[in-house]
Amino acid sequence: MTASTGEKQGPASPRRVPTIYDVARQAGVSHQTVSRLLKGGSGIRPENRERIERVLKELDYRPNLAARSLATNRSRRIGAMAYEMLETGPSKIIQGASNAAREAGYLLDVVSLDPRSRNDIEVAVSLLAQQDLAGILAFAPTDHLVEVVAESRFSVPVYVETESDDSVPGHPASPNSDGVRQLVDHLYRLGHRRFFHISGPPAWLSARNRAVAYEGALAERGLTSLGSLPGDWSAASGYEGAMRMPSELGVTAIVAANDQMALGVLRALAERGRAVPDEVSVVGMDDLPEARFYSPPLTTVQLDFENEGRLAVKSLLGLIGDPNALATPVPAPPRLVPRLSSGPVAAG
Repeated sequence: MTASTGEKQGPASPRRVPTIYDVARQAGVSHQTVSRLLKGGSGIRPENRERIERVLKELDYRPNLAARSLATNRSRRIGAMAYEMLETGPSKIIQGASNAAREAGYLLDVVSLDPRSRNDIEVAVSLLAQQDLAGILAFAPTDHLVEVVAESRFSVPVYVETESDDSVPGHPASPNSDGVRQLVDHLYRLGHRRFFHISGPPAWLSARNRAVAYEGALAERGLTSLGSLPGDWSAASGYEGAMRMPSELGVTAIVAANDQMALGVLRALAERGRAVPDEVSVVGMDDLPEARFYSPPLTTVQLDFENEGRLAVKSLLGLIGDPNALATPVPAPPRLVPRLSSGPVAAG
């Protein structure tokens, strides 16, 4: 037991917040160099950059965003319209955008909405228009969202992150298109010629692009799809589509527009007594974390959702006038991930 001295102990003195001058002094560089690095500027010698980054970490330096906003008369908040936050693809996109915004010295304020509901979108637009924002990101998977944002008036820059329509000639192929073509190539090399498609909802650009790519990849090989049924991205809709698929078609390969619908397809085929992949191969898209634990593990395509979100923030910063605040991310190309749900077509 420690003896008391009888003296009243006062509260501990608060720790002084480090400034860029403290960082500069300890790193042996000018404060202008530190400031340039924090703003994402280039032209800093590698050895100086390394010392500054080490000191920033040692001092636990945090930029004063409020002071920066006052000094530049610019908000450090970005509004984002997002959707289906519980799903892997959209959540990874928003996570990438949030990380990129933070690294550039901004806060990402997310408004979740149903991209199929015009009323939902209009309420979100009205809410964001009332906020003190540096800019607005609209992640727009549907025509409704693109149209409402285009009709709206904002006092700050707006960047709409959406896919080009692959059905329009002259547009570069989207990652969705490249991914589906890899799946069809994979199945074709395994000997499959009798294909069926469980598509996504037609209002979604990504679903339409995946369907266009599916039909185009088959046509390039002189093949015709034996049928297609629309789903809504859910496992339940994939299950329903596979249960409705006529058995007399003799389908040997099913291309589901995402991994969740592929899960439903696997369940339906099991109930119908069709062995995967011995009788029917099944493939999906997106490479969900759970896809390798499906029964059997799912052949799919991995997409770089996180860098999609990062690139959207970089594009918005260019409109805001802060293009050097973030390095330009380079999304990885779609990558086929072959697993046990696809195999050679059965002989006979």
